[in-house]
Amino acid sequence: MTATTVSPGSGHGRSVLRVLPAGGRVFGLSLEHGPLAPATARHAVRPVLEAWGLDGDRVYDVLLVVSELVTNAVTHALPPVMLHLHAAVDGSGGVRVHVTDGGPRPGTSSVAGNWAAVRPEGEHGRGDVIVSALAGPTGTATGDDAALEGLIDHWADLGAA
Repeated sequence: MTATTVSPGSGHGRSVLRVLPAGGRVFGLSLEHGPLAPATARHAVRPVLEAWGLDGDRVYDVLLVVSELVTNAVTHALPPVMLHLHAAVDGSGGVRVHVTDGGPRPGTSSVAGNWAAVRPEGEHGRGDVIVSALAGPTGTATGDDAALEGLIDHWADLGAA
């Protein structure tokens, strides 16, 4: 049996420890769709990664990818925003980050109150480059997958350290 951290779908920002059959470690967190979501995700994920035995450099890389994918979801997509991490049980340091959202928000760059749109141009627009530099394969799964039910899942693999 593998100790796994999973959050219930109902509690924003709360996670609970559960035991699941062997095969991997999983962490899930439902996030508020707003500017605090990236920080909330980082604060929740760090202790989980450390408990999984990842070294400091790997923790930093995963946190950066989490932050970028969550920021993109909040900036460019509709709610909900859900974060899931999957790690191998072999302790190799490999982690897959999933951020699922409600799909593209029409006119995101000009939406009044969009917190990213009001930032200076030099302060955004590099997320995809950062994720690509740190992660191996990346991708997107659409609502065509029955499990996603109309949502979009963006994922990035950070291979074994």
